[in-house]
Amino acid sequence: MPELPEVEVTRRGIEPHVRGRTIAAVTVREPRLRWRVPAAVLALAGREVRAVKRRGKYLLLDCGDGHLIVHLGMSGSLRLVAPDAVPGKHDHVDLCFDRQILRLRDPRRFGALLWTDGPPEAHPLLRHLGVEPLTRALDGPRLHALTRASGMQIKPFLMDGRRVVGVGNIYASESLFLAGIAPRKQARRLSAQNCARLAAAIKLTLRAAIRAGGSSLRDFVGSDGVHGCFQRRAWVYDRAGQACRKCGNAIRRIVQGQRATYYCTACQR
Repeated sequence: MPELPEVEVTRRGIEPHVRGRTIAAVTVREPRLRWRVPAAVLALAGREVRAVKRRGKYLLLDCGDGHLIVHLGMSGSLRLVAPDAVPGKHDHVDLCFDRQILRLRDPRRFGALLWTDGPPEAHPLLRHLGVEPLTRALDGPRLHALTRASGMQIKPFLMDGRRVVGVGNIYASESLFLAGIAPRKQARRLSAQNCARLAAAIKLTLRAAIRAGGSSLRDFVGSDGVHGCFQRRAWVYDRAGQACRKCGNAIRRIVQGQRATYYCTACQR
């Protein structure tokens, strides 16, 4: 599933091409996404895209009188293509501009295109989202405060978007490794020093992933069609049985909350 880095890579890829441009037409070939594409999306023709923002794993196209909310689901991508580019089987929605098309491709159809004419932060999908990890809102003291009342293990805690948004499975494992924290440690047992290291590791990991174009395990590509390569540089993710890049001990794999977790028993305590 595209997480914060993949969504941010997409945002940065499309914004220079659509900001300040007018949507000439909208084509919906398959409206049955996670939620049916509403009629308000079809009525976007004539609106100018003023900005492309991100909240957690959601893209927000600011059209002045409202926002188009885009979620990439498990397999979605937004690509910039030429006006004469023939749509493929899984190319479901086009936002047509004068010189190119912003095309939503979603093989599994778990993504979403929705419209809100109210404040996007008040939308039911966004109102309960937690702290943005790449902002000053997340630091050691804030993370320490968030963990105090939680009986969760720290890895699932990091993946709970009501606390911190967009970290995701790969980046939670990687961040915990960099911080030297075992994934099964209870969140409320982290010291203030642990939380300071972890907050810094989260930022470092997410920024590195953005620079690498995100992670492409199956379907994700950026707006230019290029796959991300962060997964090739991972410290622990998907490296079960291989030698730890720091100490040489074998990386272990466990399952937490039905998701695979990778860690080093020597480096993470």
